[in-house]
Amino acid sequence: MATPQTLRNLRPPAMAALPDPQQEADFQRFLRRVDDISRLVQGLSSADSAVRDAAIAETDRRLRERQGSEQSAAAADRTVINTRDPGSVNAEAVHTEGFLAALEKDAKERAKRRKRNERLANALKEKGNDAFRKGDYSTAAQRYTDGLQKLKDMPELYTNRAQAYLKMHEYGKAIDDCKWALKCNAKCIKAYFLMGKAHLALKHYDESRQCYQNLLQIDPQKESLFKDCMNEVNLEEKRMQEEDRAMKAFQSGKHAALSIKDLLQKLDRPDQNILYYIGGIQVLTGAVKECTEQTLFRTNNGFSIINDNEVIRRGFCAERKSTAEVDLCVSLLSLWQAVCAGNENQRLLLTHPDVNAQLSELLCSGGVEIQKETLALIALYSDNENGRRLLVRHQDLSRWLQILVMFVNSTDARASSAMSILSDLIQEEKFKAQCRLTFSTSALPLFTQLLASAKLVDQAALAHCIGIMGNLCADAAIRVQMAECNECWQACLQLVDGCGDVGTPKYRECVFAVLGLMMNLLLESNSVIQCLAVDISGRCMSLLRDQDGRIVTRAIGVLSRILAASSLAVEEAVKGGVVKKMIKFLKAGGQTTSSYALKTLSICTRGSRQAQEEVVKSDKKFSVLLKLLDSENEMIVGNAAFCLGQCLVVPGAATSLLNSNIVMALLKHAGGDAARTSVQENAAIALGKLCVAEPRHIFQLRELNGMAILNSSMKYVHSS
Repeated sequence: MATPQTLRNLRPPAMAALPDPQQEADFQRFLRRVDDISRLVQGLSSADSAVRDAAIAETDRRLRERQGSEQSAAAADRTVINTRDPGSVNAEAVHTEGFLAALEKDAKERAKRRKRNERLANALKEKGNDAFRKGDYSTAAQRYTDGLQKLKDMPELYTNRAQAYLKMHEYGKAIDDCKWALKCNAKCIKAYFLMGKAHLALKHYDESRQCYQNLLQIDPQKESLFKDCMNEVNLEEKRMQEEDRAMKAFQSGKHAALSIKDLLQKLDRPDQNILYYIGGIQVLTGAVKECTEQTLFRTNNGFSIINDNEVIRRGFCAERKSTAEVDLCVSLLSLWQAVCAGNENQRLLLTHPDVNAQLSELLCSGGVEIQKETLALIALYSDNENGRRLLVRHQDLSRWLQILVMFVNSTDARASSAMSILSDLIQEEKFKAQCRLTFSTSALPLFTQLLASAKLVDQAALAHCIGIMGNLCADAAIRVQMAECNECWQACLQLVDGCGDVGTPKYRECVFAVLGLMMNLLLESNSVIQCLAVDISGRCMSLLRDQDGRIVTRAIGVLSRILAASSLAVEEAVKGGVVKKMIKFLKAGGQTTSSYALKTLSICTRGSRQAQEEVVKSDKKFSVLLKLLDSENEMIVGNAAFCLGQCLVVPGAATSLLNSNIVMALLKHAGGDAARTSVQENAAIALGKLCVAEPRHIFQLRELNGMAILNSSMKYVHSS
């Protein structure tokens, strides 16, 4: 192809001498376009992908413009006469058309080649992925390399090859590939993630952290991944620092450091009596006092004693253990508690195949001492975020809920230990996700059985367990399963029935906890709840006389939710004097109790004329409700306005308010800016009903310039 300079040299001599200035200007524009198009052509063949992509984009733009101009020309009047000299062909148009035609042809050919290369590259990528899944990382890397020879700007091939290099411990190559992927796509999260892993393997801790920071900046929703990655970097850096200190202590000849290696060597002796190993493990446990000893245990391959020594391994894994094997197992569990207190050893222990498989079995075993030590070991993990994540990642916890709940039947410290572990584990979303799988068939029947036998089990542990189940109900799937279980509801009611017979503080804690559980379950609505609504509300009405204010408050809370499920339950509650009781609690004050009591009143007055009349009778001139309209709690204000509006239909109720500030109070909320729109709506409805029931209130409304608000509120009055 001719260069711009060559094209300039081809300029006809006669052209330079033409006197027509218009022709000279046209020709100069043509030359400038030649230069411009030549730069485009050079850009299309550039080795720099950024320059090449820019040239392609510009070429495509010009082709689109050309197609548009051709369409416009086709629609124009073709009889227009060219006033230019027919003998002087417009060189600019001729040559520009030629160049653009060549560019269009080239663009089409390049598009075809790219599509073909994309197909080939994707096919090679899939072959590489298949090899990677089989663990053949070398072949996978080669397939990705072959793919890159077809398509050099495909970021997935770079990141996939980087992942293969990580598996082959070629960390420098992995970092280089991640950088190339970022050149192709500056927001490639996978590239930053893998580069962070490679830097971590090379002990480049700051560089690794920076990669994860970049990842989070690109996608803030990856915060959970970011935290996990940063935690991994911090732990690895801490591990290396600990190992450096431990090595210095060993090299300096400190007795404690030397004794760890010596004891491990003695335990490594094969074919000794089991009592020999029990004694050695106990001595070793006593020698592990600080982080230095924990680290030396790890660096001297301390965990190998369970898989390299057949006597120890057989005793630990035995299904039915002899007395000596029980002692050996207890000794091992105590040793692991000593060496795994908050360090890298926790991960190594959980990833040990035998330990991983045996933990849940040890919890289920009949040996009390083994269970105690297993619970103590697990508690080391569950009381911190990193430990919990290790448990979730390396253990199948789907059975753990059932296993740990079973300890409520224990009569010793195992019950409280198991409940403490459960309280910690339910903080992890992944644990709750695993609990869903078998909840209705394993944990729920067991929990129902414990509720039914509340008088016979450890009641402090049962109260704790009920609270845990209540917290688990934050998970909608688990809540639905429990709320649909008739047996569970019946067991809850049976436990409440025992409140009067069993006056012990521990049993009353169970009642308090089960009322909280019932409140959570009543976030659901189903046929079981509707059928039991009368029974549930009746139990709660009986608890309103209890001396424990906490139990009374929760009983009102249950009422505020269960009455909405059944008009028959409302009718029975009103007959039982629920209105007077709620007015009494509202007069006594207390924000939580008032909120529940007012919600209960609202439900009753919405569907019962008797309840409306009793409110008017019990709350003279609505003194209690008017006071609640001044609350800072929007929910209380909204329910107070709603309840007031329902009661204004009672003859004489609106008249009794003529000398009060009711119009001002309702007007303030109807025209206010509360976050809950129900506050404005309920206040507006009450204001409208007030004026309809007693027109004399309209005079005060006019004096307050509130007619516009009243008029706008009429739509609520008509729809209510």
